[in-house]
Amino acid sequence: MHPDFDQTSPGRLGQYADLIAEMDYRVGQILDCIDQAGLANDTVVVFSSDNAAGGTHSFQGGSNGPFRGAFVTPPWEGSMRVPAMVRWPGKVPAGVVTEEMLSAHDWYTTFAALAGASDKVPTDRPIDGIDASRFLLGESATTGRESILFFGPDGSLMSVKWHNMKAVLRYSEGIDQPIVTPQWPMLFDLASDPGELYNIMATKMDMGWMLGVALKFVADYHKSVAQYPNIKTGEEFEGYPSARP
Repeated sequence: MHPDFDQTSPGRLGQYADLIAEMDYRVGQILDCIDQAGLANDTVVVFSSDNAAGGTHSFQGGSNGPFRGAFVTPPWEGSMRVPAMVRWPGKVPAGVVTEEMLSAHDWYTTFAALAGASDKVPTDRPIDGIDASRFLLGESATTGRESILFFGPDGSLMSVKWHNMKAVLRYSEGIDQPIVTPQWPMLFDLASDPGELYNIMATKMDMGWMLGVALKFVADYHKSVAQYPNIKTGEEFEGYPSARP
């Protein structure tokens, strides 16, 4: 934190508030520079985060609102659900608020489309991200993303989301707690239960059909990885056999 923001205002109660004040100021500086350079209409600005509030005493603040857990308790919504704001004057409609699903993986393909460079996106392998450019431009009511797989710190799958429905395959309740695999996957309806308090797999057994939907996405993922395996550290990548002439 810059000294100019360290306990310099009685209106800010604590270090967390000071950090937010400086972040707000720095973002404003960046936007001012873009505007002053006359580049606002040619610049897409995205403000987001890689994870939600920390949930440990060292962060001294932050709130994930109605969502369960924090950064250190994957895959609860409070661990990985974050807001995002996009500014592109004259292109991205202002004042639109939405709960459409979008992943950090989607920015790659979306930016490529907005820049007219979709032809630069590799076609010899699956791309995790979807192109949400039409949604950002106000030309589509949806992002095009219907599901997302969430992986834990050990690199293994923890949950599957399909629209507002979420299947939790594994979970952790704290940075000092183990990753737990429940007897049965847990199911939550995020539309009516954002706090993920009521496992409808236990209370409404007729919701078991959701497991079939979730497992389809898991099966598609495993099939993709088998055909296009991850590149090992230090390995020279020469393209996938299925894409070679």
